[in-house]
Amino acid sequence: MIYTHPGLVSGALCASLVRSHVGRVLRVAALHSKREEEYFTMSSDDGDMENQVELEEKTRLINQVLELQHTLEDLSARVDAVKEENLKLKSENQVLGQYIENLMSASSVFQTTDTKSKRK
Repeated sequence: MIYTHPGLVSGALCASLVRSHVGRVLRVAALHSKREEEYFTMSSDDGDMENQVELEEKTRLINQVLELQHTLEDLSARVDAVKEENLKLKSENQVLGQYIENLMSASSVFQTTDTKSKRK
């Protein structure tokens, strides 16, 4: 039996989902930024307070996007490490399996015996 890491598929799927989510967040942030510019152009007389609130929101979104990008990088690195470890363990399992088979075939304990010929 070859060992496979149970989290490998879900880890790759998780990284894919995070990648997709980060892409969506980036598109929303870009759209938000464009709409914000249009809004500021139309309502520049509304005051500095609204501008400050929207600037803080924009900064929060940018920080969230950056955090998600770092999380994605970390998850991708972890998935790659798990894949590499999985390949290493598969190789080791194959070597050990072959070694055990060789020991069993060389040992008289595991040899098949013909019980009929011994009774006669």
